[in-house]
Amino acid sequence: MPANEIVGLDPGEMFVHRNVANLAPSQDANYLSVLQFAIDVLKVKHVLVVGHYGCGGIAAAVDGARRGLVDHWLHPIREVAHERKDELAAYTHDRERLNRLCELNVIRQVRNVASDVFVQDAWARGQPLSVHGWVYSLSSGLITDLNVTMTGGLG
Repeated sequence: MPANEIVGLDPGEMFVHRNVANLAPSQDANYLSVLQFAIDVLKVKHVLVVGHYGCGGIAAAVDGARRGLVDHWLHPIREVAHERKDELAAYTHDRERLNRLCELNVIRQVRNVASDVFVQDAWARGQPLSVHGWVYSLSSGLITDLNVTMTGGLG
């Protein structure tokens, strides 16, 4: 589903960057270029980190199979899974465990975005900007706000 439809915006009203498992790594020039353009040129007021339940990237990160280069990309998710292994182990069903890992990954990526120099500079100059963490359910069409919004500037 197109991202603008999820949030009820017309085509062209939303600037979207997608990648496997919605990661926001500080070494990814593509992501950083999109973030800087959105903040500095488009003057966006909201950055949405949106994962989705049933994410294949999340599952691939922790299923033990080797897939090549994408394993390096997915490493931050394995780190989150390791850090929260006790919490994740409490889930008896794989689907619930993976859905929670999806949420934990979004929370981590919100922190990554908010700590980025482009975001920090925007906040320092008083630019209204919020970073939100959501998870979308493909099956129900509902959005879960993870209540991890980070806000700076005037907004």
